[in-house]
Order: sequence, then structure tokens, then C-alpha cells
Amino acid sequence: MAGKQSRTLLQNIAHKVMLERGLLPDFSPEVIVELGRIQAPARVDGAEIRDLSGLLWASIDNDDSADLDQLTVAQALPGDKVKLLVAVADVAALIKNGSAIDEHAHHNTTSVYTAAQIFPMLPEQLSTNLTSLNPDQDRLSIVVELVVASDGSLQDANIYPARVHNFAKLAYNSVAAWLEGKAPIPQAAAAAQGLDVLLRLQDAVAQKMKNFRHVHGALSLETIEAKPVFDGDQLSDLAVETKNRARELIEDFMIAANSAAARYLASKNFPSIRRVVRVPERWDRIVEIAREHGFKLPDSPDSKALEEFLVKQKTSDPLRFPDLSLSVIKLLGRGEYVAELPGETGPGHFGLAVGDYAHSTAPNRRYIDLITQRLLKAALAGGSLPYRQDELTTLAKYCTDTEDVANKVERQVNKSAAAMLLQSRIGEQFDAIVTGASPKGTWVRLFNPPVEGKLVQGYQGLDVGNRLRVQLVEVNIELGYIDFRKTQGN
Repeated sequence: MAGKQSRTLLQNIAHKVMLERGLLPDFSPEVIVELGRIQAPARVDGAEIRDLSGLLWASIDNDDSADLDQLTVAQALPGDKVKLLVAVADVAALIKNGSAIDEHAHHNTTSVYTAAQIFPMLPEQLSTNLTSLNPDQDRLSIVVELVVASDGSLQDANIYPARVHNFAKLAYNSVAAWLEGKAPIPQAAAAAQGLDVLLRLQDAVAQKMKNFRHVHGALSLETIEAKPVFDGDQLSDLAVETKNRARELIEDFMIAANSAAARYLASKNFPSIRRVVRVPERWDRIVEIAREHGFKLPDSPDSKALEEFLVKQKTSDPLRFPDLSLSVIKLLGRGEYVAELPGETGPGHFGLAVGDYAHSTAPNRRYIDLITQRLLKAALAGGSLPYRQDELTTLAKYCTDTEDVANKVERQVNKSAAAMLLQSRIGEQFDAIVTGASPKGTWVRLFNPPVEGKLVQGYQGLDVGNRLRVQLVEVNIELGYIDFRKTQGN
């Protein structure tokens, strides 16, 4: 059982790991001084700023999210079309390139979400207040306007600056429960007259957009994520977070908005930084896993064929589908940022089946999104490039590498939390699946609880996707080590 001061211990571990990995856990005195000069949200008046504050905008995010990057609203059009609007917080209006705050954000490249503490990319006075699309507040934003046909295909897109107003701060789980008929409408949504109708319209168009993407090869992947749960300052459990209708709604809208941002920059002959997932690194192993399930995939990477296999498995074995998804994700290889110059054609995003994809919808949390926003604002204003093309190439690689470091920090601290919960269970046996196999080591994830650790004995001949029985042999809370051995007879 975790000790009563487990939150403090995990916070200390997180702070230490951040420093060891070269990230900045604290804001410098220069950042604090600069922050003191920013007293209010950005305000810009002029004909180029559309006033859309009268639309029934709402945010849908995690229960505990305070840095609100996006609002959404939808309008029904003739011919079963829908106008979908995504408003993204205009963070660039307050955070100037080269400022002390910007330099800190550039260094870490992302907010880091560890088990016991969040290390925000921007000071909270900005990210959860002055640059956040908070409820009952007017804020500047960059709006992505999308017209979606009855089959879920994108008919038209436009981007422009606008003033918006958040009428309801909503959360994924409660919105999903309402959409699925399992709970009443969330109070914040009920308080805004007519919002219920617009939310159902958004849900309907999101389902059509998702279906359209998957018909064209986007992958149906569904993994299990475990989030530490605290009772006061005591770590008590790992809660499993799963996909639901509200999460998918926002996911589909953000994919569409990010694709529109990339295409807009290309249309203005501007460079961009794209998020890409290249051809799968280990397609041969994906083919082998499919064969083990009685499905034949082509020898060459084919996203449509892979999606057909995934849909079949999700239908036939939904309980084990997240484990299959995890194996496929590991074998697809990591995503990365690449600079795309005018006239070039990049590799696209294999998992999303889109050729144009620029991260743009989370500028409070990701530095790449702030870069993209600066590019968009320059293109909208008809101004000069805010970055040289060689700078964008350098930034793309740096952000790829540093986001990987941030992910390692999150995983290590989460494993420290898991080690706390498992320290009294050394010697117990668990069912597991192999999630990684390389010269650096073999990794497994337990089915219950969903904890990942290293297989230190009996790993010979194993590959990603293999199932096995393991025994917990050792944990190290400080280092985030959880070690298993393969049991005999499996």
C-alpha cells in the first residue's frame, strides 16, 4: 500500500526526473518578471476580427483540465450539410517570439503531465487564465470553419481571427454519458438554452466524419490508459481511461481542424511543420499478428487493409481489442514533426490516413502548435514569415526529440506510482502482453492492473503481441522500475 505522503514523494521524483532529462520544472526569475507585466487577456479591435461571441460555444475536455485551448459549435445547413466551427485560443497574441516566456516554452516544448504534478509549458496565470478560453469570458481566437457534407466528407474550409465566448465548460465523461443515454445532460450544458441541440448535432457530424475517415484507411485504435488516483495525498488506485463519444467528437474535430490548418498554409505558399507517421517500421510483424488471428494482410503496408482487420477484431473480441491496438501502435513506430516547404509533399500520417496534418489546436500545451499559430496569423495578415525555413527544420527535429523526452518523464513517474501500488504484491503472477522487444530489453504490460514493466528473465524468442504469464520480482519506486520474469510452462 502506498504511503500517506505518496503525492509528495512522486512530486519530488518528477522534479528530479525533469532535471535529469534536461527539462525545466520551474519558471525562471526572468519569466516571473515578464509575467508580471501581463495583466489582461489580449484585446484587438478591427474589422478583421469577427465577433462570434453570440454563438453557443462550449469546451469539452478532461474533468480536471483548466487550460482550455478549443471551443466548438455547429450550425445546420441546407442539404444535410453542417458548418462546424473550431475556435483555438490566440496564445500568440500574448506570447511573443523570443520572450523569456517563449524561451521556456521552446525549451520544454510541451506541458508535462506526471502522476502527481503537471509542469505547464506556460505559466498557469496564462495557460489557465489569460490565454485560456475560460467559461463566461470573451477571448480572441483563431477559428477554423469547416463545411461537412452528409457523408462526413469535408466540402470547404476557412480560417480567420474571431472573438468568442465560452458558454459552458464541459467534461468528456459526463457529456458522453448523456449522449449515450446513461445520464442527464450536464448542468452547465442545460443552463445554456439550445446547447443540447447543438451538442447532438456535433455528435452526429463527428460520427459521420469518423466513418468517412475510416472508410479511407484511418485506423481504429483503442488503448487502455491508467491514471493514478489519489485519496487526499495518498495514492489509492490506477483508474482506466477509455474512449467515449465525447472524446471521439473532439478528436475528430481536431483532426479536421489540424488538416485544414496545414492546407491553408500551403494555399498561401507558406511552409509548415507537419505531424507525420511514416510507413510502419515493422509491417512484417503486423502481418504476422494478423495471420495469428486468421486474417491475411498484404506484404506491403496498406492502411485500408489494416483497418479492415482492426474492425473485424474489435467486433469479434472487444475485450482484448485494446491489447491488439497497443501492439499495432508499438509496431507502427513513433510520430515525428517534419518541416514542409512550399511545393513539397510530405509522407503524411499513416494512422490517420491524412496527407496534410499540422498540430495547431493546443497552443497552451504544445510549442509546435504555437509555432503553427504564428505562421497562420502571418498568413492571415499577409505578412512576412515569422521563421526562416531552416529554423522550422531545426524546430521540427528539436520538438520531436524533446516531446519524446517529456513522454519518457511521464512514463517514468507513472511507473513510480505503479511501483508504489505493486510493492506489496512481489511474487504474485499476472497475465501480460509483450509491448516492446529490442536489444535494449523486452517490455510487458499486465492486463490487470494495466501496468508496464521490464521482463528481466525468460524474454528469449518473444516479440510484440505475444501473451504470457509473468511473476513480479522487484520494484524500485525512486527509479520507476517494475521487473517481471516469465513463469514456467508458458
